[in-house]
Amino acid sequence: MSTPLRLGTRGSALAMAQSGHVAEALTAATGREVELVEVVTAGDRSSAPVHRLGVGVFVSALRDALTAGTIDLAVHSYKDLPTAAAAGLHIAAVPPRQDPRDALVATGGRTLAELPPGAVVGTGALRRIAQLHALGLQLEVTPMRGNVDSRLRRVLGPEADLDAVVLARAGLARLGRTDVITETLDPMLMLPAPAQGALAVECRADDHDLVELLAVLDHAPSRAAVTAERALLATLEAGCSAPVAAYAELAEGDAGDEIYLRGAVISPDGTRDLRLSRTGTPADAAEIGKALAAELLELGADSILGHEGHTGPGTQQFGSTE
Repeated sequence: MSTPLRLGTRGSALAMAQSGHVAEALTAATGREVELVEVVTAGDRSSAPVHRLGVGVFVSALRDALTAGTIDLAVHSYKDLPTAAAAGLHIAAVPPRQDPRDALVATGGRTLAELPPGAVVGTGALRRIAQLHALGLQLEVTPMRGNVDSRLRRVLGPEADLDAVVLARAGLARLGRTDVITETLDPMLMLPAPAQGALAVECRADDHDLVELLAVLDHAPSRAAVTAERALLATLEAGCSAPVAAYAELAEGDAGDEIYLRGAVISPDGTRDLRLSRTGTPADAAEIGKALAAELLELGADSILGHEGHTGPGTQQFGSTE
């Protein structure tokens, strides 16, 4: 019998659910047993706002454990990964992506349009804050941290202090909490973060047997969509203070499958909101993202990014799926 594979994961309920799903899928597909190994990250030890914590706060400890050989593979929320490649490591699989849209959980079962002016909405992402301001609904938007349950308590609990929160729908789905969603937000209103809803299964690049084993979990359409979105992000060289959104969809075109990529750069106060789209083939996913980023830069995205802090390629940190 082969020894169980050691899968490194953060200890939050959502991270454990994500990693458990990957472990079960891998065992079902290959027969190989997998055990979860909890790894505490810098992001888990801090209560500071995500965008102030620095790069890779939910990732670096897992990658250190991979490099050291104390775990064999790790599962990340793909949107937590910096765009720069990690030396010696390889994204061996992108499993089928969950619904990447954002979700509203509001008191009284209300939708976003039904919230009155002055309603207090909590979210941990500058991207969401910027887009909520851009909608011009006169909402009071407040930054927040914490896991899914702690955020939901601030709306649904006996000591609730918010009118609504905005979370990733994928996280709620993986925790079996979609029943609390009062509105799944149309990307026309709230464009998701690059790679939102996607997972990245990572291992050491020189572990060729494991790279081959994990390939069974890879979902080509999900990988292509994420590749396009993250190529846009990397080309923009967006710093952690710059709200950038991207959403790629695959659809059947006249000449085969096509990628339809939408991208946006929004100032935190919502007063500047640049949005463009571009199409192409899945094989050209990275080039589509780069080209769309170039168009956004031509429209002045660099001035938004520069004003908020231009920190160079590979330094993005857009916050945990939670």
